[in-house]
Amino acid sequence: MNPNNLLSMAKQVIEIETQACQALSSRLDGAFITACELILRCDGRVIVTGMGKSGHIGGKIAATLASTGTPAFFVHPGEASHGDLGMITRKDVVIALSNSGETAEILAIVPIIKRLGSPLIALTGRPQSTLALSADAHLNVAVEREACPLNLAPTASTTAALVMGDALAVALLDARAFQPEDFALSHPGGTLGRRLLLRVRDVMHVGDRIPMVRYHQTIKQTLIVISSGGLGMTAVVDEDQHLLGLFTDGDLRRILDQEDYDLNQHIERVMIRNPRTCTPDMLAAEALTLMEHNKINGLIVIDSDNHIVGALNMHDLLRAGLV
Repeated sequence: MNPNNLLSMAKQVIEIETQACQALSSRLDGAFITACELILRCDGRVIVTGMGKSGHIGGKIAATLASTGTPAFFVHPGEASHGDLGMITRKDVVIALSNSGETAEILAIVPIIKRLGSPLIALTGRPQSTLALSADAHLNVAVEREACPLNLAPTASTTAALVMGDALAVALLDARAFQPEDFALSHPGGTLGRRLLLRVRDVMHVGDRIPMVRYHQTIKQTLIVISSGGLGMTAVVDEDQHLLGLFTDGDLRRILDQEDYDLNQHIERVMIRNPRTCTPDMLAAEALTLMEHNKINGLIVIDSDNHIVGALNMHDLLRAGLV
């Protein structure tokens, strides 16, 4: 084993596959637009099929489409001939992957697809192949050579097909005006889903857990509320619990630094007026950004009438997995 040879081969593979992907751009034409239009007009789902390594790529393309606003799933062409063709309806669009365009298992189901009237999009490396000529839209994913030194193992060709599939998915995402919130709906279990779906109301402190003092209470009385609340702050309110201001443990430290501090003065004299706030329907990720931008550790949550409905601090967002 020669380490230099290993690195050299790895670099060669990357260069070949990079060149294969770059060549795709110059081949994009009206067929790509037709493929997008067929999918956008589809009342059913996108059925992706492919055999062998093309099948693995097809599975990933189907998953990418499904997670970006285009309902899709993968059907194995071999199983399709033995009953799974029932998954395909005339309302669907079929995307078939075959580098040669002559894969027997795929060609065996093409007549059935045609009989159903389902539009067929083909990704092949041979524009004159049987599959390409049978398609309503053919996307040319030909490569000059495989990255395999024997020019046999599907490497550059499968990468090119995958890139073309991604190009389709992203173009369709843009055409559908797909938003981050839409993406999160299909990824609720991950960090992204938590960041995009979690609202302030889901993590804020409510009821008796909201630290509040009346504007006429003293600083000394306020300290007791801050300590028991555990949020490092308290809201200052009127008789109807409308927000008037905020007082934090940081404000207390600044007062104690003064030589003539008086803990018996009313809190309204030293509170922060017009503090940063958020609403219960705000995304928790937005609240986090607001805290980070203003270098603060907590927010009071208010409704449209400036009535306090909750309290939120950085630890709440940390427990929710947003930090």
